[in-house]
Amino acid sequence: MGPDGTRRRPGRPRPPRPAASERRVTPFEIFFDLVFVFALTRIMALVGPHPEPAGMAQGLLLLVLLWLAWSSYTWLGNHTRADVGVVRAGFLVAMAALFLAALVMPQAWTSGPGLDGPLLVALAYVLLRAVHLALFHWAAAGDPALRARIRFFALASVAGWVPLLLGALLEGAAHAALWVLGFVVEVAGQRLSYARRGSWPLRSPTHFAERHGLVLIIALGESVAAAGTGAASAVTALPVLGVALVGFVITVALWWLYFHRTAPAATRALAVAPADRRDRIAADAYSQTHLLLVAGVIYLALGAEQVLAHVAGAEPGSRLNRSAAVALYGGAALYLAGRLLFRRLTGQAVGPARVAVTVATVLLAPLGVVLPPAAALLVLAALLVTAVGLDRLDGAPAGRAG
Repeated sequence: MGPDGTRRRPGRPRPPRPAASERRVTPFEIFFDLVFVFALTRIMALVGPHPEPAGMAQGLLLLVLLWLAWSSYTWLGNHTRADVGVVRAGFLVAMAALFLAALVMPQAWTSGPGLDGPLLVALAYVLLRAVHLALFHWAAAGDPALRARIRFFALASVAGWVPLLLGALLEGAAHAALWVLGFVVEVAGQRLSYARRGSWPLRSPTHFAERHGLVLIIALGESVAAAGTGAASAVTALPVLGVALVGFVITVALWWLYFHRTAPAATRALAVAPADRRDRIAADAYSQTHLLLVAGVIYLALGAEQVLAHVAGAEPGSRLNRSAAVALYGGAALYLAGRLLFRRLTGQAVGPARVAVTVATVLLAPLGVVLPPAAALLVLAALLVTAVGLDRLDGAPAGRAG
């Protein structure tokens, strides 16, 4: 007999037991996250060396779809161990699909030589999501209510896959409109499943918080790597080295703003919250709000790469174009706003000073096209260092809200 009282066929794999309530992220899950972040870097390749509004919007849509898929696997890995048996095999299939989607990501909106890029991305995404739903339904054999919730969510997901696949067969505005529709259906279905069936059960708060922190730190690492791309062969020039160090200061500030106090306090709040409240915090603060943090890092790195490319090119009087300036300052503002929302959802203080720095980052965005690129990056670094200083002036011990 199976865990849910049904008769199990001889030789059929036994559904896994739920994972322990207190555990850490495994190396196998970090491996999965590395493939996911590789896909994010390919989105930067899609946007291209000279960002334009259309390309940035296309990249953002793909980023949201990839985040939905990654978040789903994070919930599955929290429910049952990802590194054993059938679940591990399913994760490997999902990783292969994610890897293929990442490789063809720069051709996600235009057909090129060889196989059709948009269709490959859509098929890889559908496979990625289908494997997750099948694995989660199988792993939830002992929880009929959770299985019913998964089936409801699967129906909404399939409804979203239809416009994704149809859009991949079309071009231009029809392609974009159908993919946006698929995204809207996926998100609306997820929210409806929460409203109608309840949120997903969170087994290990520590594991869940650590998983989101690790994917953010990997994304920050990729932002450091972007410096090498922007500097290219001029990396030994003194101005390029100076600007690269300013970019490094920005990355350190982003790390500090999340990991020094905010993340430990959020983990504590998640751990002590009642079960129903804990599930909601996990869904709102981590599964959704962390998307703002990751997107902010990706777009800020794209803008910083453009700054380094301008400095390395040594073109007198050159300026960032409007899209690159939006990526630079808008990415930082998105990160800061996401952090404020994350703090609020996890019961931490926000305060007018933090809000003021976030608003100032948005208001000063026009400087990105007015000032020389290096000066625009320096102004942004000063804003982020100011945000770090405000955290230090709070005076709260590390690991506590405030």
